Amino acid sequence: MTETTDYVPVNSGAAGAAKFAGSDSRKFNYYAPKGRKASHYEDMTLDVQPDPKRHLLQGWILSFPDGTPTYSEDWTAAKSSDWHIFRAVDEEWERTHYKRQSTIEGMIGQAVENGRRSGAASRFNKAWVKVLERHVGAYKHAEFGLSCSLTQAQRYGYTQMINSAILTNASYKIRFAQDLTLYLSDIGLDIPEGFDAEIGKTHWMEDPIWQPTRKIVETIGGSQDYLEQYFATNIVFEPMVGELFRSGFIMQAAASQNDFITPTVVSSAEADFQRNLANTMELLHMLVKDPAHGAHNIGLFNSWLHKYGDLAVDAAKNLQPIWSLPTVKVAQFPEAYASAVARMRSITGQLGLTLPASIAG
Repeated sequence: MTETTDYVPVNSGAAGAAKFAGSDSRKFNYYAPKGRKASHYEDMTLDVQPDPKRHLLQGWILSFPDGTPTYSEDWTAAKSSDWHIFRAVDEEWERTHYKRQSTIEGMIGQAVENGRRSGAASRFNKAWVKVLERHVGAYKHAEFGLSCSLTQAQRYGYTQMINSAILTNASYKIRFAQDLTLYLSDIGLDIPEGFDAEIGKTHWMEDPIWQPTRKIVETIGGSQDYLEQYFATNIVFEPMVGELFRSGFIMQAAASQNDFITPTVVSSAEADFQRNLANTMELLHMLVKDPAHGAHNIGLFNSWLHKYGDLAVDAAKNLQPIWSLPTVKVAQFPEAYASAVARMRSITGQLGLTLPASIAG
């Protein structure tokens, strides 16, 4: 009997056509890990999205009808010698992301349930109830708008590592918008005087206090550059507007209004921002330190900083009347705004960027 083999030439594209070091390993070894050993995050995320420069010798298999490739480095004005260098600081991938989201939802759910069981909402200061229904109810729309923007932006990132970081950012924001929606609906059932859980949308769409915030959110969403959307969200909007309202007002003022539940709900967004900011800074630092394109990227980021910085200042200062609404005034806008500016100065200083005059003063 003639012995036969299933030999396939090495130049074939068939799976298993050639043997290579590590063929039988359950760990990937075709890339250089960031640390001494490859992490599970890297194995699950790196190169999931193909790149003709690394793998597809024949070029993109699929393209859009006009010839636009499946993914393009031209979808952002920023430039990189190697986009694949980026690794997210939080090393979050699908499984770990779902676990963290579930943990947060469990924490919030338990806190709200315990608060409702004790009748906490019925003891809220009456003026504070109006703040919650009108202004926290309005702010949730900002979070929703940014989540939509980032969901769109992640599609255009050139590598899976970048896409994953932007997508988890979007996921955290849509979760927080939903948290606020459900929370306000729940406590509204326990407030004897009644609670309008829908009026927040009216304030978001019509109240002059919120229109500059709405403008910057919609401007971010209207950008055609995915990295500009990511930059504007975490480098400008979050410290100057989002964190200003959440930490500088809600979390400081709530307790003095007999409200110990809302800060627990809002605190999850502050933790989200720390992770998102760390990932954003890692990516931007890679770009400003790029040996070939660093100067170009610094100039580009400064232009974005000036564009969105002016909008953020207008949005932040227009929120000032909200600080005067609680009966007991323990939080002061000037201190909160000064803290936001200091935060911006720290963030931009680490990247070697220049604050616009509207922020720097």
